[in-house]
Amino acid sequence: MNQANSSRRRFLGNLLAIAGGSAVPFTLNLAAMGTAAAEGATDYKALVCLYLGGGNDHFNTVLPTDPTSWNEYVRIRTTNDAYSIALPSLTAAFRPLLPIAPINSQGRTFALHPSLQPLKDLFDAGRAAVIANVGTLVQPITKAQYLAGSASVPPKLFSHNDQQAVWQSLQPENTQGVGWGGRLADIMASANSSSTFSCISTAGNAVFLSGRTSQPIQINGTSVPAIRNLNTNLFGATPGNNSFRNIIAGDYSDLFEKEHANVVRNAIDNQVVLSSAILPAGAGGVPVPGNYVNPMTGVSEANPLAIQLQTVARLIGGRSALGAKRQVFYVSLNGFDTHDNQRATQCVLLAQVAHAMAYFDNVMSTLQGTDMRQQVTLFTASDFGRTFASNGDGTDHGWGSHHFIMGGAVKGRDIYGTMPITGLGHDLDIGSGALLPTTSVDQYGATLASWFGLTATQIADVFPNIVNFSNRNLGFMG
Repeated sequence: MNQANSSRRRFLGNLLAIAGGSAVPFTLNLAAMGTAAAEGATDYKALVCLYLGGGNDHFNTVLPTDPTSWNEYVRIRTTNDAYSIALPSLTAAFRPLLPIAPINSQGRTFALHPSLQPLKDLFDAGRAAVIANVGTLVQPITKAQYLAGSASVPPKLFSHNDQQAVWQSLQPENTQGVGWGGRLADIMASANSSSTFSCISTAGNAVFLSGRTSQPIQINGTSVPAIRNLNTNLFGATPGNNSFRNIIAGDYSDLFEKEHANVVRNAIDNQVVLSSAILPAGAGGVPVPGNYVNPMTGVSEANPLAIQLQTVARLIGGRSALGAKRQVFYVSLNGFDTHDNQRATQCVLLAQVAHAMAYFDNVMSTLQGTDMRQQVTLFTASDFGRTFASNGDGTDHGWGSHHFIMGGAVKGRDIYGTMPITGLGHDLDIGSGALLPTTSVDQYGATLASWFGLTATQIADVFPNIVNFSNRNLGFMG
């Protein structure tokens, strides 16, 4: 039934596109469906998706450490001295695990990866939480149903491209191409005086930010570069820049040329607005992130993820000039596909994640003299989890995984959802310790959407599978 509903929505969207101008009144009515929620948006809120590209190994990120769990962890993940993927214990002399004390301990004890000290500090301070065993689901499913093929599952499980698409859009690659971050922005668009700046990526193109009407703006690096030679002499001739502008952004009769010129013209206009609105980096604006210490080399290095989040903070600082009350951002860090050399690779990546999150939390605490942490929520996502069993010196593609949420509105210092049994062969192990998810991406996103200001009806439109789950709000947002 959900597939049919989704197909009907796509059919209507295609019909509107074909109908052109005659469909505009109906299009406006569709846009007005979000007005009820958006009109009440007098405050500012932002969601920041931090995507861990490649599939983060959650088993070495959040670890149960009660004796039964830890003994199984060591037994299964220890191979030999050279290639073992098991982490040191809580009492290890070098880089021990970092204990956390969640409010809901579920009768167990837990710890974080040794590289996550800044994130542990946020957790202990109540501004970060863990969501256990999240994954792409169509409906609740048991291991028996999965093995028998008697219940619907997301398409093309364990495929990077497809699961990235399903996580971000709830559809496989090369289908609808509309992300749930973009759909949130569609519904809340009327809260902004200009919907142009509702969705912004600092990590290139992302289906997560593509809406039915909202389209993402991409900003790479720390500035908003303009098309060169638009405002300078071109080939030594003063009027050359005007001719150049007319060529790339003029009015054309051919539909393809016309559309291309519209895109270029919008890019030119948006660059001018963003350049004047974005806060400067450094003195008088958003502090430049300090280096993180590479845990494998001990060398102080620049953190590319922190630089992305600095750009997000600079854009949030320019929210008034952009006329924004609701914004969705996308940042990412790649390299988590750890089939080999996992301990060293993940050690460095998680250090970057924790350093960047702590930097962003600190910046939000005093942005332009205002504590913005209640109004900005960051959450992690990834292709999938990984297998519990080692493949030698790494892990293979899994399904469910653990994730972090951070912000002043987060009910922190807790673990939400059910932390699976540690080991192999249990009721959630679908092979080599890959986890059958117990919390869906729809539930995860719906909880964030509710905080963002969407009604239950609007949430059901954004997350079509949410009707299959009894618990539609996980309760981690205040």
